[in-house]
Amino acid sequence: MTTPDRSIFDLDHVDTWVFDLDNTLYPAEINLFDQVDQRMGEFIARELDLSFEDARRLQKKYYIEYGTTLTGLVSFHGIEPEAFLDYVHDIDVSMIKPSVELDALLAELRGRKIVFTNGSLAHAERVTAALNIGHHFHQIYDIAAADYMPKHEIQAFEKFVERANFEPTTGAMFDDIARNLRPAHALGMKTIWIRTDHKPGWPKTSPDRESDDKSFIDHEADDLLSFLKRLNNNNSTP
Repeated sequence: MTTPDRSIFDLDHVDTWVFDLDNTLYPAEINLFDQVDQRMGEFIARELDLSFEDARRLQKKYYIEYGTTLTGLVSFHGIEPEAFLDYVHDIDVSMIKPSVELDALLAELRGRKIVFTNGSLAHAERVTAALNIGHHFHQIYDIAAADYMPKHEIQAFEKFVERANFEPTTGAMFDDIARNLRPAHALGMKTIWIRTDHKPGWPKTSPDRESDDKSFIDHEADDLLSFLKRLNNNNSTP
């Protein structure tokens, strides 16, 4: 008989599972988001008539201060969000391969499954299709649905919970950026931080490293697959 993992018994009541997209549903090491990162710099350089180096500095500054580069660009430069999102997500997703293992683990996981991303709906649909897991998700909630508020803002999370129509105390959230989990925890959700240090070119003061306070994180994992295996094993153990 398989021994149950008592460290995650506090997830037995969860009936709504919320997943971040980039660097959570797929391993950060495949470097997909590096393409988005590069195209952000290109867009800023072109639209604001900056050198690429200055554009990159501004990109990181806004990300650190506001949680998304887009928030700073809209607030201070009047950038149209749709134009930015369309450009930065025009990337090659061919390095993402269908994940038979993730497909099986999501199929076994009981409850509703939702993607909540600071990216666009089109990008989320392309990524989940490439992984061959799109059919598992009841909803994809993107930054446009949040009125372009980044998900670490409590107002964005409250709106998400209302529109997704679930009780947060029976929900759980997976994300690779720690501070995105703070509002989820504040609303009563369980939180799982998918740790990754794979952020080449990003300052050490990135939002998931800005504080030693991790009281809002209920669980940590090196990758999503290993955590879902533990979780499903518990659910199938008498």
